[in-house]
Amino acid sequence: MRKAALSLFCLALSGLAATSAWAAKPPVVVELFTAQGCSSCGKANQLAADLAQRDGVLALTYSVDYWDYLGWKDTFAKPVFADRQRAYVKKFALRDVPTPQMVVGGRVQASGAKAEAVEDLIRTAARAPSNPPDIAFVGKTRAAVGSGPAPRGGGEVWLVRYDPREQDIAVKRGDNKGQTLVHRNVVRELVRLGSWSGRPKLYRLPPVSDPELQTVILVQAAKGGRIIGVRQAVAP
Repeated sequence: MRKAALSLFCLALSGLAATSAWAAKPPVVVELFTAQGCSSCGKANQLAADLAQRDGVLALTYSVDYWDYLGWKDTFAKPVFADRQRAYVKKFALRDVPTPQMVVGGRVQASGAKAEAVEDLIRTAARAPSNPPDIAFVGKTRAAVGSGPAPRGGGEVWLVRYDPREQDIAVKRGDNKGQTLVHRNVVRELVRLGSWSGRPKLYRLPPVSDPELQTVILVQAAKGGRIIGVRQAVAP
């Protein structure tokens, strides 16, 4: 069994050049935590939609559910997205959970309503040196992460599936009643695949629930730490 897994891993790594969705330097991951019931989130949603079309940036939109009590239930929200944001809040030692919030590379954060601040963080992150582990997909059922320097406290491997299409949501109740909010790269699935200690490892992927979704693997320091590796599956 171990030999078979190793063979799969080597096969995956040998196909990295042919299956790469980005250049050798990974994109800057920008994660927006937003809510359709949040009155100040519209500009942040538009900023994320604009960033989603930029080379060298992977913008991901997570809808959170803790604004639902104001009268409008967010159409994309899941508790696991709010859990991810709370891990960042704890890591950044913030007093409150801010909305909208943008986290850049898992390292720094700013209000999603402050476009200039977010742009500065992205430019700084793009210039930062990186030494990511190799990441590859083995068919549609597994992902391989290679060796590399493990962050202090260990790493985690996450599966993200998002909808790349623009989606406009007309809000009918709550603080944004009567407004139409733009969404792009909306995360629909977020699954922790397992831990990563710096050694090569294979991870089993959950079945694809929607063929329209795009799949990304994130290698990240544990408990809301820095993102050290990114890989997107190539669309068929």
